[in-house]
Amino acid sequence: MRLFRRALRLTVYLGEDDTWHHQPLYHEVVRRARDAGLAGASVLRGIEGYGASSLIHTTRLLSLSEDLPVAVVIVDEEERVRAFLPQLDELIVEGLVTLDEVEVIRYVGRPTP
Repeated sequence: MRLFRRALRLTVYLGEDDTWHHQPLYHEVVRRARDAGLAGASVLRGIEGYGASSLIHTTRLLSLSEDLPVAVVIVDEEERVRAFLPQLDELIVEGLVTLDEVEVIRYVGRPTP
Protein backbone atom coordinates (compact mmCIF):
# COMPACT_ATOMS: atom_id res chain seq x y z
CA MET A 1 0.00 0.00 0.00
CA ARG A 2 1.29 3.42 -0.93
CA LEU A 3 -0.01 6.54 0.71
CA PHE A 4 0.33 9.98 -0.83
CA ARG A 5 -1.76 13.10 -0.67
CA ARG A 6 -0.84 15.17 -3.70
CA ALA A 7 -0.76 13.35 -7.00
CA LEU A 8 -1.28 13.76 -10.72
CA ARG A 9 -4.12 12.33 -12.73
CA LEU A 10 -3.06 11.43 -16.25
CA THR A 11 -5.95 11.04 -18.67
CA VAL A 12 -5.45 9.73 -22.20
CA TYR A 13 -8.42 10.20 -24.53
CA LEU A 14 -8.47 7.75 -27.44
CA GLY A 15 -10.80 6.10 -29.88
CA GLU A 16 -11.93 2.58 -29.09
CA ASP A 17 -10.67 1.40 -32.49
CA ASP A 18 -7.15 2.88 -32.09
CA THR A 19 -4.57 0.10 -32.19
CA TRP A 20 -0.93 -0.60 -31.39
CA HIS A 21 0.53 -3.63 -33.20
CA HIS A 22 -2.97 -5.04 -33.88
CA GLN A 23 -4.05 -4.74 -30.21
CA PRO A 24 -6.28 -2.06 -28.66
CA LEU A 25 -4.18 1.02 -27.89
CA TYR A 26 -5.84 1.45 -24.49
CA HIS A 27 -4.64 -2.05 -23.56
CA GLU A 28 -1.05 -1.13 -24.42
CA VAL A 29 -1.25 2.05 -22.32
CA VAL A 30 -2.55 0.04 -19.34
CA ARG A 31 0.09 -2.67 -19.81
CA ARG A 32 2.90 -0.11 -19.93
CA ALA A 33 1.53 1.72 -16.89
CA ARG A 34 1.57 -1.56 -14.95
CA ASP A 35 5.08 -2.39 -16.18
CA ALA A 36 6.21 1.10 -15.10
CA GLY A 37 4.92 0.38 -11.58
CA LEU A 38 2.23 3.06 -11.57
CA ALA A 39 -0.42 2.83 -8.86
CA GLY A 40 -3.23 1.81 -11.19
CA ALA A 41 -5.04 2.50 -14.44
CA SER A 42 -8.69 2.39 -15.49
CA VAL A 43 -10.22 2.40 -18.96
CA LEU A 44 -13.54 4.20 -19.25
CA ARG A 45 -15.68 3.75 -22.35
CA GLY A 46 -17.81 6.69 -23.40
CA ILE A 47 -21.21 6.48 -25.01
CA GLU A 48 -20.76 9.53 -27.20
CA GLY A 49 -18.15 12.13 -28.00
CA TYR A 50 -15.99 13.88 -30.56
CA GLY A 51 -12.42 15.09 -30.78
CA ALA A 52 -10.22 17.16 -33.08
CA SER A 53 -11.92 15.73 -36.20
CA SER A 54 -15.33 16.98 -34.95
CA LEU A 55 -16.85 13.65 -36.04
CA ILE A 56 -19.39 12.53 -33.44
CA HIS A 57 -18.99 8.92 -32.32
CA THR A 58 -22.04 7.43 -30.64
CA THR A 59 -23.71 4.19 -29.53
CA ARG A 60 -27.09 5.28 -30.88
CA LEU A 61 -28.71 2.99 -33.45
CA LEU A 62 -28.39 3.98 -37.09
CA SER A 63 -25.15 5.81 -36.37
CA LEU A 64 -22.49 5.43 -39.03
CA SER A 65 -19.66 5.58 -36.51
CA GLU A 66 -19.11 3.33 -33.53
CA ASP A 67 -15.45 4.17 -32.77
CA LEU A 68 -16.46 5.19 -29.26
CA PRO A 69 -14.39 7.49 -27.06
CA VAL A 70 -12.18 5.82 -24.46
CA ALA A 71 -10.33 7.44 -21.55
CA VAL A 72 -7.42 5.78 -19.76
CA VAL A 73 -7.06 7.31 -16.29
CA ILE A 74 -3.90 6.88 -14.20
CA VAL A 75 -3.24 8.44 -10.78
CA ASP A 76 0.14 8.37 -9.05
CA GLU A 77 2.83 10.60 -7.60
CA GLU A 78 3.93 13.43 -9.88
CA GLU A 79 7.45 12.12 -10.48
CA ARG A 80 6.21 8.68 -11.50
CA VAL A 81 3.55 10.04 -13.86
CA ARG A 82 5.96 12.48 -15.51
CA ALA A 83 8.51 9.69 -15.96
CA PHE A 84 5.82 7.72 -17.84
CA LEU A 85 5.01 10.50 -20.33
CA PRO A 86 7.77 9.62 -22.86
CA GLN A 87 6.12 6.23 -23.35
CA LEU A 88 2.91 7.98 -24.40
CA ASP A 89 4.86 10.04 -26.96
CA GLU A 90 5.68 6.75 -28.66
CA LEU A 91 2.10 5.43 -28.55
CA ILE A 92 -0.27 8.34 -29.08
CA VAL A 93 -0.61 9.44 -32.71
CA GLU A 94 -4.14 10.83 -32.38
CA GLY A 95 -5.87 11.77 -29.15
CA LEU A 96 -5.53 14.03 -26.16
CA VAL A 97 -3.38 13.67 -23.05
CA THR A 98 -4.08 15.78 -19.96
CA LEU A 99 -2.59 16.15 -16.47
CA ASP A 100 -4.52 17.37 -13.42
CA GLU A 101 -3.39 17.84 -9.84
CA VAL A 102 -5.49 15.71 -7.51
CA GLU A 103 -5.58 14.95 -3.81
CA VAL A 104 -5.65 11.26 -2.93
CA ILE A 105 -7.95 10.62 0.01
CA ARG A 106 -7.68 6.84 0.15
CA TYR A 107 -5.70 4.21 -1.79
CA VAL A 108 -5.99 0.67 -0.50
CA GLY A 109 -5.55 -2.58 -2.44
CA ARG A 110 -7.22 -5.90 -1.86
CA PRO A 111 -5.66 -8.13 0.78
CA THR A 112 -3.55 -10.91 -0.70
CA PRO A 113 -4.92 -14.40 -0.02
